[in-house]
Amino acid sequence: MQYKMANPVRGTIGEIKYRCRIEWRNGTFIADEPPSSGGEDTGPDPFTLFLSSVVSCTLATLRMYIDRKGWNIPNIAINANLRQATRNGQLVTHVDKDLYFLSPVSNEQREKLISIAKACPVSRMLEGDIILTTLVGETPEVSAEMLPRTTIDS
Repeated sequence: MQYKMANPVRGTIGEIKYRCRIEWRNGTFIADEPPSSGGEDTGPDPFTLFLSSVVSCTLATLRMYIDRKGWNIPNIAINANLRQATRNGQLVTHVDKDLYFLSPVSNEQREKLISIAKACPVSRMLEGDIILTTLVGETPEVSAEMLPRTTIDS
């Protein structure tokens, strides 16, 4: 199995409580926790980043489909949030996406676009099996393939 991304997302944290510097292929941004969690709210928190990936993937997938169909739907909006509960000792997370078409769409278009929204790559990934593996290495410059295979699966 190959990595999806040519370059990994890299994060570092210093001594400022909970402020993380995140590097991606084209730049950097700050992630932080809100004051209620001890952070300074200088960037999005991890849950906001997670929901942002769901929202942006859904919007981009819808835009690709709408453009390919040649439909006149210039603006779409999504509000997303999540709820969590424990069921049978397991954490269950519900992600709710509220989809808004800011111009008229037919019932047929609406139904098709709802199915397309559910099929964005990030949504499909979340609906499938996800295995988290943590590798421990000596230096972040070493690629994941070169790290010793000391793993902690969660």
